[in-house]
Amino acid sequence: MNASIIDPLQGDFPEVIEEYLEYGCMKCIAFNRRGTLLAAGCNDGSCVIWDFITRGIAKVLSDDGCSSPITSICWSKFGHRILVSAADKSLTLWDVMSGKKITRIVLQQTPLQARLHPGSSTPSVCLTCPLSCAPMIVDLNTGNTTLLKVSVSETCNGPTPPLRNKCSDGVTSFTPTAACFNKYGNLVYVGNSKGEILISDYKDGKVRALVPTSGGSVIKNIVFSRNGQYLLTNSNDRVIRIYENLLPLKGEVKALDDMGENLTDLSSIEALKAVGSKCLTLFREFQDSITKVHWKAPGFSGDGEWVVGGSASKGEHKIYVWDRAGHLVKILEGPKEALVDLAWHPVHPIVVSVSLNGLVYIWAKDYTENWSAFAPDFKELEENEEYVEREDEFDLIPETEKVKGSDINEDEEVDIMEFDKDAAFSDSDMSQEELCFLPATPSRDSPEQQEKCVESSSKLVDSNNTGSPLSEEAGPNGHAMDHASSPLADDAGGRMKRKRKPSEKVLELQAEKVKKPSKSSKSAKSKSKPSVDQDDGNGFYGDGLYDD
Repeated sequence: MNASIIDPLQGDFPEVIEEYLEYGCMKCIAFNRRGTLLAAGCNDGSCVIWDFITRGIAKVLSDDGCSSPITSICWSKFGHRILVSAADKSLTLWDVMSGKKITRIVLQQTPLQARLHPGSSTPSVCLTCPLSCAPMIVDLNTGNTTLLKVSVSETCNGPTPPLRNKCSDGVTSFTPTAACFNKYGNLVYVGNSKGEILISDYKDGKVRALVPTSGGSVIKNIVFSRNGQYLLTNSNDRVIRIYENLLPLKGEVKALDDMGENLTDLSSIEALKAVGSKCLTLFREFQDSITKVHWKAPGFSGDGEWVVGGSASKGEHKIYVWDRAGHLVKILEGPKEALVDLAWHPVHPIVVSVSLNGLVYIWAKDYTENWSAFAPDFKELEENEEYVEREDEFDLIPETEKVKGSDINEDEEVDIMEFDKDAAFSDSDMSQEELCFLPATPSRDSPEQQEKCVESSSKLVDSNNTGSPLSEEAGPNGHAMDHASSPLADDAGGRMKRKRKPSEKVLELQAEKVKKPSKSSKSAKSKSKPSVDQDDGNGFYGDGLYDD
């Protein structure tokens, strides 16, 4: 679609299913930073990477030691590594280019979600949210784990209750807790079962601030926008809340220390809440007040202007899209399959969703051409009109511009070495080589396909030697083909020529003969059919003219 004829007032959000991807039974998805590659975790423990430009498979990562379903998948900042968590309690770090496994760690609990540290190009630290345990920081090199606090007591720096801070084997101590890094990974935001957001330092695990939510319900999902300015929470009260981040994007730890210095006269919890009020402020709430639906995999668009959430109801594949002002702008209705996961493309207005059956659906805009949106005086013509151009209309420099003169300084030097940074990737480290595409690796045909190719090639050679066309027995796709019904026919010289239509006079004679059949014609019909046209193709129109 030509960008010059797209109506800018249509809205940058998807509208229809453009395509779907199929490979095994996919369960979770994640885009790389540029949106050129899409990784999907499968039910058999493998991870398939799609080239999102060509919609072809670029690489498949599989480990013989892991055949359990993948629970989450995460790219590193520059796309060189992928972290995969599986239902067999394992964390696997892959090198994307080589397709080799870097390390594999087995935890005590099943990790529902794992996220690599966003501040490093080659991260070795991740944040993991287990099934029945507090979130933890995992060192992928050593395997060491550090549990994060999910609640605070009156003595903030004292020990937390054992059930809230330790994993007990075989016993679910509390509901799964959601957690995420901030933009540069210096802080971890944890949402607990009390409806509180704890802001902790990921290095020492110390809680720096506490933000109670208005609903007080269990927080199931927590995620930052791409630019780090907004935080989204999905609670058990079926409300999606958007908070505005008041902390600076860099130096946020020092800012928290400065806030806490002046609150020594308050109790520990009150001081944490006072600091939390200066960290996050409620910006907007989203919910379906009619159906009261639970939400699945909520998130932001790449530019943070749209909020998306999937319906968690069984048997329906609905995606809700809101603008940041809180207005519901679109409900995308897909097939009658439950929605498992979804992701918004980092750059384009494209949403990718995963169904319960393992298919990945690609939602895109339904573009319509509107030329008048760019040229208000543009007039669409229903039929051609004669137009007389001006004398200088197609001159390189019209006479009117020659009189005005040029304001361009032709002596000014043009800088061709530097280029403007993309606003969506303003924090890119240009010295770091980012992995955007994977080289194509052609796969060999199976023995059965090779045998079919040999048979077809031998038939082709035999037909060329004998001069008889293959299509007498079968067409190119194996279907029978009738030469009489083809608009092309072979002449004596071996050339292909199109059948000639009968003239009007011939058609009139045919019509008269059909209306007034004579006895002689009936007797002649039993012997032989008369020739209507002397051309090679007379049989094409002559067959069936004299049938009763």
